[in-house]
Amino acid sequence: MIRVAAAIIENGQRQLLIARRKKGKSQEGMWEFPGGKIEHEETAEECLKRELREEMNIEIEPYAYFGVNDHWYGETHIRLIAYRAGYVRGEIRLVDHDEYVWVNPRHFGEFTFAPADVRFVEMLYH
Repeated sequence: MIRVAAAIIENGQRQLLIARRKKGKSQEGMWEFPGGKIEHEETAEECLKRELREEMNIEIEPYAYFGVNDHWYGETHIRLIAYRAGYVRGEIRLVDHDEYVWVNPRHFGEFTFAPADVRFVEMLYH
């Protein structure tokens, strides 16, 4: 099982940050809540701070556990752990994504999300 963390980051306009996986990455072209693989002996919160610094050049502060979703991509078992997080500072610079957008959850239907993220999309939309 691969443990992965996802950040549900809200801005002052109650929009959430989502990003599209770039070509050549698994789930390319699909949208997701940013995050990444949790390293050995790292908490999900620590992972999110590190990953968002590395992959988007921003600082965030995870503040509330949101949920967990177990998903299988073929034989690969992913445990996606989501946290709500506040945006602290930094100008977004993309590394593993080719586009990002701040979006109101009621517009999530306009985006194709990675299957592991869909449960959280549904939780936020309803």
